Amino acid sequence: MRNDPFDIELTPELILRAYQAGIFPMSEGADDPDIFWVSPQKRGIIPLDGFRVSKSLAKTLRRHRFDIRVDHDFEATIEACASEGADRDNTWINRTIIDLYGQLFEQGYCHTVEVYEGSELVGGLYGLAIGGAFFGESMFHRRTDASKIALAHLVDRLNAGGFKLLDTQFITPHLASMGAIEISRAHYEARLGEALKAAADFNRLA
Repeated sequence: MRNDPFDIELTPELILRAYQAGIFPMSEGADDPDIFWVSPQKRGIIPLDGFRVSKSLAKTLRRHRFDIRVDHDFEATIEACASEGADRDNTWINRTIIDLYGQLFEQGYCHTVEVYEGSELVGGLYGLAIGGAFFGESMFHRRTDASKIALAHLVDRLNAGGFKLLDTQFITPHLASMGAIEISRAHYEARLGEALKAAADFNRLA
């Protein structure tokens, strides 16, 4: 579903209500100030018991080359996700989204998983946690496998915290290789309703 921007004030509370109804915001591009609302017929998710780690990624994880930080630098993470790079032609993250999700970060709903090589941020992701649902928004990498490392840590954290749903919105070959699947909107809404009832804790994993 795609609509014209609502003629009401965009607030963090409106964003939270939209996610709980199965809807999420996007923009046409970084320079477009408007927001439109999306509820796909097919929804991407990663079953938390079905995440796949390739042999090469498992080897990278065992090497402990990278440091993982959580909720350390929201601004740098979302700006990196919004930057155009070799792996994307454009971005759907505009200044309105950055500002709104920054407020949600301050309120404890938005979270980041950040991957560092020394002091350099080389990969990461951000998303929203509501109840037992985590809504993955975007990720980036500046080193091979850095975004996959962030996602692997996220899955461990969600499983430890009692989450029931990891929403990826859409499916990409990158996500499918790690176990992402598509489900119908009706199936997604049923799973979302159950997940929102769960008392999950994003910070349970030390």
